[in-house]
Amino acid sequence: MSFLLAHLSDPHLGPIPRPKLRELAGKRLTGYVNWQRGRYLVHDMQMLERITADMLGQNPDHVALTGDLVNIGLEKEFVTAQRYVERIGGPAFVSVIPGNHDAYVRSSYRYMAASTAPWMTGDGAETPAFPYVRIRDGVALIGLSSGVPTAPLLASGELGDKQRRAFARVLAEAKEAGLLRVVMIHHPPTRKGASMGRGLRDARDFEKIIATHGADLIIHGHNHRQSVVRIKGPEGDVPVVGVASASALPGSPNHRAAYHLYRLSRTGSKTGITMQVRGLLASGAIGDVATETLA
Repeated sequence: MSFLLAHLSDPHLGPIPRPKLRELAGKRLTGYVNWQRGRYLVHDMQMLERITADMLGQNPDHVALTGDLVNIGLEKEFVTAQRYVERIGGPAFVSVIPGNHDAYVRSSYRYMAASTAPWMTGDGAETPAFPYVRIRDGVALIGLSSGVPTAPLLASGELGDKQRRAFARVLAEAKEAGLLRVVMIHHPPTRKGASMGRGLRDARDFEKIIATHGADLIIHGHNHRQSVVRIKGPEGDVPVVGVASASALPGSPNHRAAYHLYRLSRTGSKTGITMQVRGLLASGAIGDVATETLA
């Protein structure tokens, strides 16, 4: 089998619609002030359109969008998010998972589910539930939700006991079925994956699940930075790959707007995974940034 998976994350779609005063209670007030003070300069929608167009031009077999579609979780933001996802493609072609900004306050995820449910629903299911599983050409795409509401100035995530138990089960079932397993999560799922107050609170438990059941590839966003680390699996180390924000304007090379292409293959019992990073170059063009063999 051969499968080309595109991965982009953290578009932080803007501009933020003008909120009503009552919508700025609690954490949203801090987020809105930060946006107005300069965060809007970091995430450029024209850059996002260029990145998205280039990605679609590579003709991937599937697209994974790993969260933070919006900024402060307003209902109107998810109208924009739905339009963006629809431009990428239909639910059979695009898989979406929530990020912490998509669950900014308690009401936010409800708005996300209302707008993007078809893109977050597993095969044979009628409504979103995590983890979800989508099987495409011998690949099991496993979507997790680590987005939870947090206090102001915090951006941590959590899977929780129920989701972790189900995650372990679907990993085992996908392996038994002979599928290549790709795990999609927003937060970096390792104990040292993010700074204090920004990481996955149950990362240690996630690592234990992978150590027991394994996976072929784990992809995430959140840090707005390209990264590759490895965690232990039962049959060898498993690559954990972070992607830069798809809308970020120039910064350090690892933070510039980018997306990833993963070429997944299996011949007999041998799995091959090659990562191609495409994104904003120092010249201002969109092109190849790096390639790396992951397996």
